[in-house]
Amino acid sequence: MRKNAKIYIAGHQGLVGSAIVKNLREKGYHNLVYKTHAELELTDQKAVDAFFEQEKPEYVFLAAAKVGGIIANNTYRAEFIYSNLLVQGNIIDLSYRHGVKKLLFLGSTCIYPGACPQPMKEEYLLTSPLEYTNEPYAIAKIAGIKMCESYNLQYGTNFISVMPTNLYGPNDNFDLETSHVLPALLRKMHLAKLLDENKIEALLEDLHVKSLEEAKIYLEHFGISEHRVEIWGSGTPRREFLWSEDMADACVFVMEKIDFKDTFEPNAKEVRNTHINIGSGEDISIKELAYLIKDIVGFKGDIYFNLDKPDGTLLKLTDVSKLKNLGWSRTVELDEGIRAEYEWYLNR
Repeated sequence: MRKNAKIYIAGHQGLVGSAIVKNLREKGYHNLVYKTHAELELTDQKAVDAFFEQEKPEYVFLAAAKVGGIIANNTYRAEFIYSNLLVQGNIIDLSYRHGVKKLLFLGSTCIYPGACPQPMKEEYLLTSPLEYTNEPYAIAKIAGIKMCESYNLQYGTNFISVMPTNLYGPNDNFDLETSHVLPALLRKMHLAKLLDENKIEALLEDLHVKSLEEAKIYLEHFGISEHRVEIWGSGTPRREFLWSEDMADACVFVMEKIDFKDTFEPNAKEVRNTHINIGSGEDISIKELAYLIKDIVGFKGDIYFNLDKPDGTLLKLTDVSKLKNLGWSRTVELDEGIRAEYEWYLNR
């Protein structure tokens, strides 16, 4: 990519998109274009078409998506599949129709089967059933991968799919109802610490409520009480995490260095599994993660694992050898990243 190439980042305000914008700017790319949700409704095909006609981006990072944790995914199943199919369908198709040189589609490692062999290789896609709670979201992301592959094969486009593992970092979602496990645990521990230390003013400000009674009712709903934080499940499932700015660096690396033809074997009779995993290649149990965050935040109370709540998939570790062989690997360790995320949360 030329430094003055026009680059569109869809979803620039989110965890993923904001990290990509920051990385591009740091590397000298300055002709960036993006729109807020209020300015451009990505589910509206006519509006997206008009945007592409006016802006004429040469490169597209498709980081816009409706995302959430296990509760949100299982509760809002229709919204997750419908919104994501519309957004990615509009942007991928209109990128082709308006002559975009290269597109990077960001999915998620939840595309892999619920009982997937570990670590999860790209070739394991569609080999057995998906994990039930996030099946609609995963199907939408799989459709995005197949749409990119299909457009490349039929129209000769250069659309690449990357599947990041669980991400965390600046601009993360800390809403306790819709957030992923790491930011949810971090905020839970922080709120419990404020309650324990009787820092009522800071607690009310964080929760945007007016009374301690109102705060306690809200906290109790999410398993937070004096001297104790509740966590769903046994704590035994293991998860992999990647600092969002590492992920952004990998995405820009792929956009700069990798083409669709590099993602599969030459002369392959069938072109499948061209997506690229992005991850750390290391995992940690939810219990270990909880105690690590507890230590970093400085919460002195107890952790209670509610065995009546679901664990979700027990193992989700990605095989990142494909990306490493292409020339990229992560730099930020988990404890370092969590400390940085907590500092960002406190100063946001």
